[in-house]
Amino acid sequence: MALGGNPVFANNKNFKDTPANQRGYVNAGADTMSAQAQFSAKQLQDLYNKPAAGASQTGRMTYDDVIMKTVFTLALVLVGAALGWMFPVLMWPGVIIGLVLGLVNSFKKEPSPALILGYALFEGMFLGGLSGLLEGMYPGIVIQAVLGTLSVFLVTLVLFRNAKVRATPKMTRFFMIALGGYALFSLINFGMMMFGATSNPWGMRGMEIPGTSIPFGFVIGLLAIGLAAFSLIVDFTSIEQGVQRGLPTKYSWTAAFGLTVTLVWLYVEILRLLAILRGND
Repeated sequence: MALGGNPVFANNKNFKDTPANQRGYVNAGADTMSAQAQFSAKQLQDLYNKPAAGASQTGRMTYDDVIMKTVFTLALVLVGAALGWMFPVLMWPGVIIGLVLGLVNSFKKEPSPALILGYALFEGMFLGGLSGLLEGMYPGIVIQAVLGTLSVFLVTLVLFRNAKVRATPKMTRFFMIALGGYALFSLINFGMMMFGATSNPWGMRGMEIPGTSIPFGFVIGLLAIGLAAFSLIVDFTSIEQGVQRGLPTKYSWTAAFGLTVTLVWLYVEILRLLAILRGND
């Protein structure tokens, strides 16, 4: 199954189920096994008595690698967010440079820690500026969005760890269709806002569903949060496959970047949904 969803994993052939990847990097050294016949019995016994090398010692990706690099990347997002909060003007270079670095990292064949950390810093500036702006309008909204993001992440992780939810091919295809529709809507909505087709600050999201006082953004926001949550499932599945295949440890940076992108998306969607609901009171 070639997982879709997060382009960070979808565009990296090492996380796809190609025949070569299914054999895994772990088996890459199998061809050297025949060389053992050339060792003496004493040499083989000495090798046998030595402690087995772990995945990290053999240069393979581990869950610990992914966790540590993800924590480090998210810490840099927080540093950038603090700067953006204190200096709101940094939001604009943050969103532009963060977008560029995000695209570059998504389509690079090999991970670049420097570019990934650069993305984290500038994306954090954007998040900090946006969060500070909305916090001034709706006090308490940022802590609500942070708690909401952590809650969705933890629930998704627990469900995945207990095999309650899996990214099956059928669900992934449905996810890709829904994600494409959401991306198209977001593009149209952005265009309408840019060209003054709507006076609502949230565009079509802020408009009320006919016959109700419920904004379209409430329904669309719930859909987007659901998509981001399923994207986490896809990310976890890709990471699990990467560890099982024994990918080189450098790809733990790719995994950390992919998780960071999804968590940033999830936070922005929750923050926007809360802002729309608070503004509709």
